Formats: sequence, C-alpha cells, structure tokens
Amino acid sequence: MSAPSHPYTPIIARELNLSAHQVENTLKLLNEGATIPFIARYRKEMTGSLDEVMLIRIRDRLKQLTELDKRRATIFSSIQEQGKLTPELEKQIQDAATLSELEDIYLPYKPKKKTRASVARAKGLEPLATLIFSQQFIDPAVAAEKFVNPELGVLTVEEALAGARDIIAEWINERQYGRKEMRHLFLKKATLHSKVIKEKEQEGIKYRDYYDYRELMAKAPSHRVLAMFRGEKEEFLRVTIAPEEHLALQLLEHIFIRNNSQSAEQVRMAMQDSYKRLLQPSMETEMRDWVKQKADRAAIQVFAENLNQLLLAPPLGQKNVMAIDPGYRTGCKVVCLDKQGNLLHNETIYPHPPHHEMRQAIPKILNLVDAYKIDAIAIGNGTAGRETEYFIRRIPFDKDIIAIMVNESGASVYSASAVAREEFPDYDVTVRGAVSIGRRLMDPLAELVKIEPKSIGVGQYQHDVDQNELKESLEDVVVSCVNAVGVEVNTASKELLTYVSGLGPSLAQKIVDYRKEKGPFGSRTELKKVPRLGEKAFEQAAGFLRIHQAKNPLDRSAVHPESYPIVEAMGKSVGASVEEIMNNESLRNQIRIGDFITETVGLPTLHDIMQELARPSRDPRQKFEIFEFDKSVFSINDLQPGMVLPGIVTNITKFGAFVDIGVHQDGLVHVSQMANKFISDPGQVVKINQKVKVRVLEVDIERVRIQLSMKNINTP
Repeated sequence: MSAPSHPYTPIIARELNLSAHQVENTLKLLNEGATIPFIARYRKEMTGSLDEVMLIRIRDRLKQLTELDKRRATIFSSIQEQGKLTPELEKQIQDAATLSELEDIYLPYKPKKKTRASVARAKGLEPLATLIFSQQFIDPAVAAEKFVNPELGVLTVEEALAGARDIIAEWINERQYGRKEMRHLFLKKATLHSKVIKEKEQEGIKYRDYYDYRELMAKAPSHRVLAMFRGEKEEFLRVTIAPEEHLALQLLEHIFIRNNSQSAEQVRMAMQDSYKRLLQPSMETEMRDWVKQKADRAAIQVFAENLNQLLLAPPLGQKNVMAIDPGYRTGCKVVCLDKQGNLLHNETIYPHPPHHEMRQAIPKILNLVDAYKIDAIAIGNGTAGRETEYFIRRIPFDKDIIAIMVNESGASVYSASAVAREEFPDYDVTVRGAVSIGRRLMDPLAELVKIEPKSIGVGQYQHDVDQNELKESLEDVVVSCVNAVGVEVNTASKELLTYVSGLGPSLAQKIVDYRKEKGPFGSRTELKKVPRLGEKAFEQAAGFLRIHQAKNPLDRSAVHPESYPIVEAMGKSVGASVEEIMNNESLRNQIRIGDFITETVGLPTLHDIMQELARPSRDPRQKFEIFEFDKSVFSINDLQPGMVLPGIVTNITKFGAFVDIGVHQDGLVHVSQMANKFISDPGQVVKINQKVKVRVLEVDIERVRIQLSMKNINTP
C-alpha cells in the first residue's frame, strides 16, 4: 500500500491500534462531508467495519491534532519574530507531541509582563545570576559586590544576591526537563485537598463531606472532583492540588543542585522560592485543567450513556393516548391525542385537594376515553403524579386501558420553547406540557429530540462540565439514536429530521415545507426534488429515511438506494421480484451473496442487505412493558426500612443509580448495594428505564434522602 497522504494517519493509527488503511479512509470520508452514522452503516468496506465509537474517536483525535498544530504555528511564528529561532529549537517545536510539551518549549520566549526577574535583569544582575547558577566554589557575596550600583537601584550586596536569585528562580521554572519531571510528580503524588472557608460552615452545609477532605488526585472519581470544584466556585470551599512539598524540593534538588558550595546554597534558596512562587502555582493550574478535563470526560460519558438508553426506550407505538399533567391547586391538565400524536382535545379536571372534585372528574375521563377511543393514559410523574395514577386506576373503564407513569423531566423546558410555541401557538404551557407527556409514551425518541439534550435530566453536574464538549457528545448520541431507529419522512417533525444524517435544520425545514405543499413523498427518489437537497445530502440521508407507503418495498427499509441494483440482481438470480425475496425466506436462502461482491461492495454490506431484507425497517428498540408502582406508597413518609418495592432506574452515575419508587423523590442505590458481588460500574448491572426491585435501607425525611439496595432481590 502506498504511504498515507494524511499527515495525521500514522499518529492516529498508532494511538488507536488501527491500520493506516482504516484511519486514512475514515479521514478521507470525514473530509468529504460524510457523517459518522453513514460511514458506520454504509462504508464498512472502506473502514474495516469500524463502529461509531471508534469513528468518533478518530474524528475527535483529528480535531485535537489540528488544534495542536495551530498552536505550534503560533509559537513558531512568535519565536521567529523575536529573532530567536534556531534549527535546534525549530526541530524541538516540530517534534513536540503534546500541548504541555509545546508550552514548556515556548515558556522562556513567551512575552511576559513585568516580573521580579525582568526587574533584576534591568538592574544588570543577569551575569551575577549566571555565575552563581554555575555553582563554582566562590564566595557569592564577594562576586555580588561588583554589582552594587545605586544608579540602577542595587544598594547592597544582599539586594544584588536577591535579584540574582530571582533570575535563577525564573530559569528553574522555565527549564523543560525540570517541568517535565515535576509534572510527573504531580500526576503521581499530588493530593486534591478541599477545606471549608471560615464562617461558611452553615451556609455551605451541602458540601459538609468536603470541609476537610484529602484524596490522591490521580484516583479521585469524577463526581467528587466536580463537587469540590463546584463548592469552590460557590465560595464555600478552597481547593489546592500539590504533592508533599519535601518531595517536590527533593526532585528539584536532584536536578539543579550540583555540590555543597556557597553558590549552590544560593541556588537552593532560589529553587525553594521558584517552587513556591512560580512552579507550584503553574503546575497546580495545569493539574486543575487536567483533573477537570478527566472528570468532565467521565461525567459526559455517563451522561451520554444514560441519554442513549433514554432515547432508545421502548415506544408504546401508534395508539390513541390521553395524557395528564398532574397538579393540585391548578388541577390536572388532560389532553387527547390521535395515533399520530395530534392534539384533539384538552381540558382541566380537579380531583385532588384543595378542590376535591373527584365525582365530577370521573365521568369526564370516561366520556373522553369513549369519545376519542383512548387506548392508553400517560400520567406525568411530577407533583400529584402518584395520586393521579391512583385516581385513574380506580375508574371503572369498560375496556382494558393501560395507565403508565411517564418521566416528565424537561417537559417544562419543551412547553416554554420556540418549538412548542410554533407547534401550538394557541395553547398555553400546561397544554403543551401534557401533549409532550403523551407523545413521550408513544415515541420517546421523536419527542425528546425537541428538547436540548442536557435538559432531559439524566446526568450529574451537567452545568459544571465543559459545555462545548458536552453539547458535541450529546448531539453525537442523539444523531446515533435517530439514525439507528430510522425516520418516517412523511410524519417526522422538523426536529427529528434535523438529526438525520446529512440533513440539519435547513434541509429538515425544506422537507417539511415540500411535504405540506406537495403531499406525502411516494419514494426516496422524490427527495431529490426538495430545494437544495443535492446528491451529497441525498447520499448521506436516504438510507435512514423510510417511506412506509412507498411502492418500492426497499424504500421502507434501511437498504441504501445505491444498493437497489444489487438487490434487484439478487432477485433475478433466483427468478423472483424484490417483494418476493423480502417475503420468502426460502428464496433468500437460495441467494449466493458471494456472487455479488464487487470492488466497492464486500461481504459486510451484503450481509447487512440480507438482514434488512429478512426484517425490513426493524426497530432496534425493545418491546414496551407495562409497569406499576406499589399501591401502598405515595410519599417519602410512607416508606419504612425493609420494604421491597418496584422501581424504575432514572439516572446512573459512577457511584450508583437513582431509582423512582413513586414517592416524588428518587432513591439512591449505591454501587456497593447493587449486586451480591463486587462491581466497579453501575452500568454493568442497570440501564436507564430498567424495571427493578429495591429494598428500602434508610429514609432521611429531613434531608429528603432515600437509601436503597438491590442485594439479594431478584430483578426482572
């Protein structure tokens, strides 16, 4: 194979343990505008069947290396302008593999504000600093006498020595080798230490666990790091990061002290000052960035995994749904939706205190169920949710009605959004919120894409982590989920279409506009008539768009239009139409897929085609299961230690999982209480929306905390 043309190919291939061929082709596809889902699904031959996770890692590493090279160019230019660029320095800059290495090289050349060292240089003390730093067996005080100069502001020998030490301190701080070794020491031995700020003990009580907390930085878990930094940001805690000082000074002494001369003693004094005043603060800043980035990545990963599970929660499907947004004083907002999620009716009932209008509410619900042929009732799990569920379950319906509690996190964000106002300009936020609850039951993915991912409520510390990184990671999840499920182009909202590979907000709107003007799409090919939807966008999007009423059965599947000729040839090879081979397993079994391998289409794509022909447009989401909370508990006051209750996992963190047991306050199953054996990651045991059984361990009504256990309990 010829040498890779992309300069980053060898680096990324080595770091990710991939072949140059895989990386080179991935970078080529990304450069051409291909999306991650498209590459993963339809370009397996080019990438060696890399999955989305690995493709994202390649993309992100490309971005990092690009940013590193931008900084390299800036540093190169700055040193060149100063006239200090040597061939050796140029090679060092070119060879630097990390940002910290680059910055260490640049530090001596970085334009500085006025420093103690620059003041000393202005007083002519650099030659004295050079002499002392060489650590010859001389008397520094005698040498310093020559540098006493009242005109330059050096009045005494001690002032001359102090100025020389300031220059030496700066040199020690800027030496690349010293910084590299100190960085290693901090990474291995630095302690993360938080202390409460005096007289803030009561005000910052929620950070009580961190009032005097110390932990090895390298081992500190994400949630504790972010908690400490949040406490510091809110000015309740003070956080420091450093190894024990004697370890740092021993390291510097080993590097910089050569003998026991009087000059060496001056260097030792400068070294101690350099560490406390320059090197330690500099390293602490660097370590703060490092540990924060590490904590951010861990928190974002948990958030992304939770979001993925939530978006791919089982849909109830196309049913006539009544949705209720519960409330006490303001009543329960009731909406009726048809099978497509269109709003047919809304009104308010008042079955709970202070109104107590249960007798009036029951016939209203019965009439609405009958009038709109309701199949299922979705009840928001917020205030008065359990009470409303209890009320609904007591109504004597004349047919089986499914009543389901629905997680309403983020529904208020949706109801007040521009998207909701555009959908329902004539209705208030309570109606919009109830509609969102109903649609979440029918199709969680289609409804949740309308809400900013971080508002959905399945992460921790989402406001503390890097917002750009969080946004990009969560958008990757939404894009992945939408394209994994596929989108019916004739019913999808603009928001759902936006996340389809190759589309985006502008083309999504144009598809909706075209649909309104011309009617439903009859084929995928018709998408090319949408203004500004060119060949590239069609290539990226077509395989993920479904047209369930299309004449061509392949338009209902995940088979890409570019592969239609292959499927037609498969049909001809067994004397059957495309429709016939899709409906007849024995015909499919006669197809010899090896006959259809070409230069661009290999076995991975052919196997995908055969799977799709067998189960066209199969929804990867699991089947919907009905769930009920325990009918004897409604609030935290009803809980007693020892109770075993059904619950739903609502959030997963590194330290455990939160479970909704129907009392308006999720309980925590600590990671140590999740299984009968040791586990390090709660994700090994539970998923978002999983139905579990839990035992109540402890109830703290004052702090509104519930401790739960899953040990020795069979979970469904």
